[in-house]
Amino acid sequence: MSSLIPLLLETADPCPERLAKILGKDKEEVERELEELRRDKTILGWMPILNPEKTDAEKVRAVIEVKISPEREGGFDRMALRISKFEEVESCYLMSGGYDLLVFVSGKTLNSVALFISERLATIEGVLSTATHFLLRPYKEQSHLLVQEGSVEEKPPVSA
Repeated sequence: MSSLIPLLLETADPCPERLAKILGKDKEEVERELEELRRDKTILGWMPILNPEKTDAEKVRAVIEVKISPEREGGFDRMALRISKFEEVESCYLMSGGYDLLVFVSGKTLNSVALFISERLATIEGVLSTATHFLLRPYKEQSHLLVQEGSVEEKPPVSA
């Protein structure tokens, strides 16, 4: 395993100069290693972790548990790949338990996400049932706390 991977997971900083300095390597060596990790698809891309309360982009997110009927030759894979190709789908996981897939979707409005689920996802042949959970407020994303202690307004006690 590349020595870059743990460092990238910790810092998420793709800057070859900084990585080389931390690892005690030449910048060119780090650039070659990064390129190899991209080429063999170990690194698929970079994504910043944003606090949704501090950005202008309004986005509705939902988690959908999907029960599917496995296909004879493809098992769960073919159905999971088909669902993963929808633009609204951010992530799709095979899971154990009462449902087979865990699907994260997003859209501009609650209605657009609901329509995607009811008209496009749930109607796929082989989808047996869905359970949708709309995400209301994030507290932690990719190991980063988004809400600090003391920043949540305390509600006054209810008096009778």
